Amino acid sequence: MKRSTFSRPIAHPVANLVATTALAFAVAGTALAADTGPATPADKLGPARALIADGKWTAAIDELKRVNDPASADWNNLMGYSHRKAKTPDVAAAERYYDEALRIEPKHRGALAYSGELYLMTGKLPQAEQRLAALDKACFLPCSEYTALKKSVEGYKAGGSKAVSMY
Repeated sequence: MKRSTFSRPIAHPVANLVATTALAFAVAGTALAADTGPATPADKLGPARALIADGKWTAAIDELKRVNDPASADWNNLMGYSHRKAKTPDVAAAERYYDEALRIEPKHRGALAYSGELYLMTGKLPQAEQRLAALDKACFLPCSEYTALKKSVEGYKAGGSKAVSMY
């Protein structure tokens, strides 16, 4: 029975290597082309992150408002963080933004940790412990967010009052 040329496997190892390499370059070329596209929403948060790193909370809030990406868990988390850390914290706004971040992405480690810190700041230890338990499940291994919130919860319990935030 005669086989079609197209159904025969390539028998020579060098030919196999050439075919595999050509396929790899074709796939890589497609990936590189995709990387030259427009910036992703996460890239838009870079200026706000820089302001946050400098402790410029009001400017960070203004920048986040300019970006206006309320469907992003990261955007909501940064808004919550900026409101919590502001010279005059807006606790209600911070909680709203953290809750929205967690509605969008229930295992968002930053929002879980920071909202836990917010709860400690407002004397709500049971809610902070719930966030710690959720972080324990969200982290594959102990993660920095879990470790920091755990230390804050322990400090809060040891001090019998509001603990100093780890971040």
